[in-house]
Amino acid sequence: MPVDPSARFAGETPPHNAGSQQRSAKSRPPRALGTSAVEVRRSARRSRTVSAYREGDRTIVLIPARMSEAEEQRWVGVMLDKLAAQESKRILGDTELAERAERLSDQYFDGRARPTSVRWVTNQNTRWGSCTPAEGSIRLSHRLQGMPEYVVDYVLVHELAHLLVPGHGPRFWRLLEAYPRTERARGYLEGVVAADRLPHLPAARGE
Repeated sequence: MPVDPSARFAGETPPHNAGSQQRSAKSRPPRALGTSAVEVRRSARRSRTVSAYREGDRTIVLIPARMSEAEEQRWVGVMLDKLAAQESKRILGDTELAERAERLSDQYFDGRARPTSVRWVTNQNTRWGSCTPAEGSIRLSHRLQGMPEYVVDYVLVHELAHLLVPGHGPRFWRLLEAYPRTERARGYLEGVVAADRLPHLPAARGE
């Protein structure tokens, strides 16, 4: 299914054998996931496709009525990641990145972490971000551009925390507990690193 980023919409077709439960169309009450509410709507008329879109301050996920609860949870995660990736395709400039860091500091650290500069750099290929606490400067790798917003926010929060605690001791990780998607973002980045290490298979004939 084509994706229309301007409508903040994502679509996907699950495998044909996904799920076996037949249910009448219904809407599941919104539930909090991360920092936004997610409402799952089941439809008996929707036989195969899964789609999602933003509606105000919540996300609507449309799924076939026959899906199991486990499949619902998995596809909600998939569609949230797709929407986040679409929304982050617009690359933030350094000024916007600095403004984002300021908002995150206010939200999670009561404004105590105040960088003097926040910018993208192209010379960081072995780490996602870095900071110099003595100067108050934060640098993010350009490889983060195009990744889901919650992943970029995690790296920003990580570096902001280093302005308060330079090392990676228990106090530092306690600070990061304030960001609700820390584990998910770390898992995403670990997956990217693991994928980069996979051998590049030769293309099949005709490709």
